Amino acid sequence: MDDDPRTAELLETTLSLAGYEVTTADRGVAALRACAAVSPDLLVLDVMLPDMDGFAVCRRLTENGARLPVLFLTARDAVEDRVTGFAMGADDYLTKPFSVPELLARVHALLRRAATSAEPGPVLGFADLTVDERSRRVRRADRVIALSPTEYKLLRYLLVNAEYVVSKEQIVEHVWQHHFSNGVVEKLVSRLRAKVDAQAPPLIQTVRGFGYSLRLPGDG
Repeated sequence: MDDDPRTAELLETTLSLAGYEVTTADRGVAALRACAAVSPDLLVLDVMLPDMDGFAVCRRLTENGARLPVLFLTARDAVEDRVTGFAMGADDYLTKPFSVPELLARVHALLRRAATSAEPGPVLGFADLTVDERSRRVRRADRVIALSPTEYKLLRYLLVNAEYVVSKEQIVEHVWQHHFSNGVVEKLVSRLRAKVDAQAPPLIQTVRGFGYSLRLPGDG
């Protein structure tokens, strides 16, 4: 979804020639309607839309239960913009001007990862924290925790590696598979920690100089 007709036309032509079915919209509200009508497998979303920004569109989709991969396409390259986008549920972030081969590679990677993650999985757990991979429901004791798709993927990676230390570089590689600054990781871990550890002993621990670990307080 892009408000620049030339960019929208380029995206539509490029993705169509690559074999994808494409629906375009030049407004945030129109994008929401299109998503409701066609249930897309992936959303390429411009941050700067005339009526509501792309972050608001992504947030509305997440609130409505949408779980599709989102690629933000924008001229804005500040860390805060990236953090906001990922917190809203974005899976990737590509700045303008972009190369067509890179765009196609990222679209293909996101769709491949979405297909893999859609396969039914078990219930993951550590201490009183559980993640049901079928329903994507996260609980801490009796409390249900609402997470964005990106926060969910980060928590799942920490759970799979519970009690081990994972570096910021490993988080970037396994959660996004693209390079982002350590500042982005720190802010997203902070957002996740605020939700998961809000009313219980903290489980997401910072191991200074090494990274992060999901472990009980006092265990190392």
